[in-house]
Parts: sequence; C-alpha cells; structure tokens
Amino acid sequence: MMMSEKTHDSLITGLDVRHYFQDSVQTAVRNQQLEVRDDTLVYVINLLTDFTRSDMLYEDTPDGRMIKPLVRFYSEAVSASSWQEANESLKRLGDVALFIAGLFANSLQRSLVDVDYYIAMGGSAYDSLAESMRRSFHGRNFSDVYRELGEKFTGLVDVLGEVADEFQPGNDQDLLRLYEIWVLTNSPQAERKLRQHGIQPVATSAGKTSH
Repeated sequence: MMMSEKTHDSLITGLDVRHYFQDSVQTAVRNQQLEVRDDTLVYVINLLTDFTRSDMLYEDTPDGRMIKPLVRFYSEAVSASSWQEANESLKRLGDVALFIAGLFANSLQRSLVDVDYYIAMGGSAYDSLAESMRRSFHGRNFSDVYRELGEKFTGLVDVLGEVADEFQPGNDQDLLRLYEIWVLTNSPQAERKLRQHGIQPVATSAGKTSH
C-alpha cells in the first residue's frame, strides 16, 4: 500500500481529532458548496476520527499488516455467507476508498491504480449497501445515508481533499498531478485549483485538454 502506518500516524499527531474533523469537514462542505444531509456529515466525521487510529485502518493479512486492496473487500462481499457479512465488507470497501481517495489522492499516483478507481469502487459499494439496507427493516434508517455517500462520492472526496490540505500543506501544488486528478475524476475542486494557478481546463468531446 502507498501509505505506511508511520506516515498515517504522523499526520494526526497532536490533533484534537474529532473536534478538528468536525470543524474542517463542515468548513470544506461550505466551501465546496456541497449539499449533504446532517447524518451523512456525521458519518464522514466519525469515519475520519476512527481511521486516525491505524489499528482501525490496517489489518493483519497473509501478506502482513496492511490496508487490504479494495478488490479483496469486494470479493469478500460476493462470497459472504450471510447478509450481514456482505454488508460489512461493502461498508469497509466504501469507507477505505473514501478515506484514501480523499486524504491521500497524491500518493495514489505511485500505486497500480489511481483515484478514479477508488471513486468508482467506493461509490458502487455504498450504492449496493444502500440498496441492501433498503430491503432490510432494521437497515432502512441507514439506507439514505449510504445512498448519499454513493451519489456524492466525488464531491465528498473533494471535501476530504480540502481537509487534507490543512495538515499536508503544499502536497496538492503539483500542477501536473492536480491536472491528472481533474482528468480522471472531473473534480470541481481540482478544476478550481488549476484555475487559481492560471490553468484553464477545458472539456472536449474527445476528452479533456488544458490551455
């Protein structure tokens, strides 16, 4: 995986974690002009708070202690022996994908897959989880949250990207990488940053080009 436990832990040392994420996420949502339900916002804040503990993010696997590849969560969901196990794997897939794509998008350029893969996998996992919860009497209260997480996954990645800028200053100033992220995801945040640096990204019928 592109992020070590040491790197992960160093990013959150000394923070009043929950209070920090509550303030920064709410500010980023306003800045991104993203309309999000209050309970969805609470879900994201809780997710970030939980994942500041490396033992909540990393797992013991046959290959060592690591963040499991997303495809493994998907495989576990497909082969699960129960509805509950399948949903747990889908939730884990969506949560890990959102966390990595939002806070560590720049690191993904050194891996075999890029941020668009995480967005596609995470959004689909939350969509599937929402549908599964909708069919369950006990899960209906959560169905709308997971549906919004799936539908607004890219927007939430942008929100977490802004949060990441606060404790990883300068990482997103690599304009080539910023342009790559815009090409892959059509991220409004990436587009705004490019324009701030005088780059005018333009979508064309044959793809995207920049002038």
